[in-house]
Amino acid sequence: MQQQVSELSIATRGQGLYDITDEVKTAVRASGFSQGLVTVFCRHTSCSLIINENADPDVRHDLEHFMRRLVPENDPAYVHTIEGPDDMPAHIKTALTSTSLGIPLIGGALALGTWQAVYLFEHRSAPHSRHIIVQVMGE
Repeated sequence: MQQQVSELSIATRGQGLYDITDEVKTAVRASGFSQGLVTVFCRHTSCSLIINENADPDVRHDLEHFMRRLVPENDPAYVHTIEGPDDMPAHIKTALTSTSLGIPLIGGALALGTWQAVYLFEHRSAPHSRHIIVQVMGE
């Protein structure tokens, strides 16, 4: 078994879900592997990764809205406030989701379901450049 590692740089425009499936697929194709495991890892503490539906944009809207309600900004219970009202909520949202995903590689393709996509979930209000590691282990 061999491995290949690449790094994606994703520009965000603020809070929201960003479909990075095509970028991950490009990194996987570059490996030349036909089977194995793809690990997608986010190198940040205020954004996360999820796999979710890619067909109906209402799903993304509802997920974003739910997270804002679940973890509101300006909660007086937050002690960590020096980086702005969206920072501590961003850390909590990251803790509730994930910074790493494992996806099987079968026949040279990500084994995602028909309606599944890989999303970077940006939890901060300001634009950021996010760095995502794609590690492909396989043959």
